Amino acid sequence: MGVSKQYLDQSSPRAVSSKRSERMRRILSLLHEHTSRSLGDLARDLSVSEATLRRDLAELDEQGQLVRTHGGARERNSQPEIPVRLRNTSYRREKQYIARRTVDLIPTGPYALALSGGTTTAEVARGLRHRSGLTIITNSLTIAMECATWPRLKVIMTGGVVRQSSFEAVGSLSESAFRGINVGTCILGTDGISATGGVTTHDETEARTNHAMVANADRVIVVADGSKIGRATLAKMADISEVDDLVTDSSADPHALELIAAAGVTVHVVAPASEH
Repeated sequence: MGVSKQYLDQSSPRAVSSKRSERMRRILSLLHEHTSRSLGDLARDLSVSEATLRRDLAELDEQGQLVRTHGGARERNSQPEIPVRLRNTSYRREKQYIARRTVDLIPTGPYALALSGGTTTAEVARGLRHRSGLTIITNSLTIAMECATWPRLKVIMTGGVVRQSSFEAVGSLSESAFRGINVGTCILGTDGISATGGVTTHDETEARTNHAMVANADRVIVVADGSKIGRATLAKMADISEVDDLVTDSSADPHALELIAAAGVTVHVVAPASEH
């Protein structure tokens, strides 16, 4: 689905300057790429104040082009479709390299593994398809359906309310399922990770569900392409102190990686940016 360019009725008394018009178009483009964004992220990307951005978001919300949320905005889809964040189009090569390195960190033989939703964790799941003795616990419909076709793996799917934007089951039922199990490793996808902000996502309910996954894991591995490093989005899934490993690619900000490593996280950098 392309980004709508008809986001403001130019016959309206609220017709805007070309500069503001272009800024609003960029807001919609960013939401189309990332599904949802925090106010701080948008303000930084657009180099405007949060007060200015709030006015733009209010105008676009009134025109039906986006949905304002507590602390940001999300894309308003005109028709059901697989969300952008589940499509393997952005950073696909990097995600495949990240997945291969992550699979190498998983012990062989009988083992219990929790996987959150997301395109990078889905690549990790694909890398495990030939393993034997693995039990995979996930709240992702996408990952569960794919893993269920591989006879050597045992798949446990949590209950919960399915989010349309991510195809993940969240809420009290999912949280209860994760609290009732113990896993050797949790593989956690993210919208942002930083030394100060921890591991974050755009949705508060998803954050609570994924934290329940983290809390009962002996080891937590965060998988994130370079665009997620040094970013902090709306809701925290885990403190940086709860993370054991981060697997990312070489497009990540080196200074942000240094700060994460200084916080006690083992950082694995793969996929040279030149190979993108």
